[in-house]
Amino acid sequence: MNFDYYCQTKIVMGPGRVREVPDLLSEVAVDGAVVMVVSDRGVKEAGIVEPVINSLKNARCEVVEFNQVSQNPRDTECLMGAEVFQKEKASVVIAIGGGSPIDTAKAIALLGPNGGRPEEYVEGKRAYVNAAPILCVPTTAGTGSEVTRSSVITLADSHRKITLKHAMLRPVTAVLDPELTLSVPKAVTAATGVDALVHAIEGYSCKGTNPVSQAMGARAMEVIVQHLPQVFEDGEDLEARAKMQEGSLLAGLCFGSADVAAVHCLAEALGSLYDTPHGVANAIFLPHVMEFNAQENVPLHAEMARFMKMAENNDPDEEAVEKFVRQIDAFTKQLDIPLLSEIPSVQEEDFERMAELAERNNSTPSNVRSITKEDYLQILNAAYKSPIL
Repeated sequence: MNFDYYCQTKIVMGPGRVREVPDLLSEVAVDGAVVMVVSDRGVKEAGIVEPVINSLKNARCEVVEFNQVSQNPRDTECLMGAEVFQKEKASVVIAIGGGSPIDTAKAIALLGPNGGRPEEYVEGKRAYVNAAPILCVPTTAGTGSEVTRSSVITLADSHRKITLKHAMLRPVTAVLDPELTLSVPKAVTAATGVDALVHAIEGYSCKGTNPVSQAMGARAMEVIVQHLPQVFEDGEDLEARAKMQEGSLLAGLCFGSADVAAVHCLAEALGSLYDTPHGVANAIFLPHVMEFNAQENVPLHAEMARFMKMAENNDPDEEAVEKFVRQIDAFTKQLDIPLLSEIPSVQEEDFERMAELAERNNSTPSNVRSITKEDYLQILNAAYKSPIL
């Protein structure tokens, strides 16, 4: 098998290590550099951003803040951030928050020095060059974006999600401090945790996978399934929070040099139309897509079921897959993930549009089983009307 695997991100992990940000910044930025700190209102209101900014200022860094970030970041927000980057003559970006601030920070780090619009890079009209260095401080255990080359952005006018994807967008440093995740609300803990699980599953099973990604994904599945219910029930369990950050990190390393697949394609379509949190959308579609995909490669899905202890090692593959589909559905339900029919404003008449958006997603060809717009439409209808039995 021919494959490429990259991980140029320095990973710094452990309780209290957010205090090392000024020292880590000095490794990638010259003295006197203007630092742009990208977050969102929720992270700022949680009191996580201010201590980092104060530590930077104490280290004599000039800091400019930007927190105009939605839970599904828009191209308009990225362009606004790029204007601030240019106006303030920033040269390095620090992202503090979940996947939305991190993805926005990546786009700003690209657009700020180079100009243009996000879709111009996706369409090959502009080259990925001269991106500013990015440092990430994730405050959730879910996206893995702190170690990936991708930034998912919603085009505000068309509601279509696009993915900026280039090695230049990989952060130079990721600081994973589980203490920052202790205040994450229960619902966000669940949604981001399932997002990480989907990264591991799809990165392991997609057509673009490779042996290194699969090694990371196998461990991520095991860790996440074991520890997500623990942090859901007790958000102050620091050890379990650290394990979830480990699982999310491994899942990011898994799909970051492979790809995601149909679950993400549907989740991004739903999120683009209704602004549904990405992890919630992933959790809604996960069991239904697994049921569809398992028909293509039963041994592969049986293998994943065993990693997650959802089947016994001596179960026949067909039985293991049946257990897997049922138990992955039960797993999301115990985390109080809503049904598709329970998402506010979701209308069946929008399913055609969602299926179209999903099919157009760049990750559709990576799905382990070939999938069409009609297949996506059937999965949408099943998720809306037909529970997993």
